[in-house]
Amino acid sequence: MKEPLLSHLDKAGRARMVDVTAKLPTARLARAEAVVILGRALAARLRRTGALSKGNVLETARLAGIQGAKQTADLIPLCHPLPLDVVEVHATIVGDRVLIEAMARARAATGVEMEALTAASVAALTVYDMCKAASKNIVIGPIRLLEKSGGRSGHFLRKGASASGQNFGHVWPADPSPAGCVAPQLHTSSMRLRRALPSGRLVHRNMTALLTGGTSRVRKG
Repeated sequence: MKEPLLSHLDKAGRARMVDVTAKLPTARLARAEAVVILGRALAARLRRTGALSKGNVLETARLAGIQGAKQTADLIPLCHPLPLDVVEVHATIVGDRVLIEAMARARAATGVEMEALTAASVAALTVYDMCKAASKNIVIGPIRLLEKSGGRSGHFLRKGASASGQNFGHVWPADPSPAGCVAPQLHTSSMRLRRALPSGRLVHRNMTALLTGGTSRVRKG
């Protein structure tokens, strides 16, 4: 089987920026995930208060991830600066960890995987920075691509990940076990968990059911 070429190396093995002049812009999407293991005591404290001495941890991390995605080309030497259409970041507390998922979309001649990965990475580093005074045992990882679409390589979806939809599809790590997980708290720039109906009823999706594939509950207003 022929080894795939490393596009950022020329024939002499020198690093280079890939020439995308001849490629037409197409719709690109990428999702990436990062995990920050806090430990149960710190996670419980964060779940209870939502903030530590520096402020709201998950909201700060979400905004940092969006900002980080926009700086990708400045951080990664051979990345192309891309006109991002949207970047969204979710941060969720599950068990003893924070699960972060980032999504980036653009219409461009090259993919947005690095933007999604950078957003997830910067958000994870921000969680660490916000929490480091409370614990030195915080662990970051894994950080991984969940999905990408667009371009010649086509669609990639990591095994076990849900395809992109109205809400992101999360890949929860095997540890902690479902029995040790509590109802997640979701902080996102696009909270689509509620929608008003003309009849005046309010559909409120149970967050745990939403993230675990269960059914929605209807609450009358």
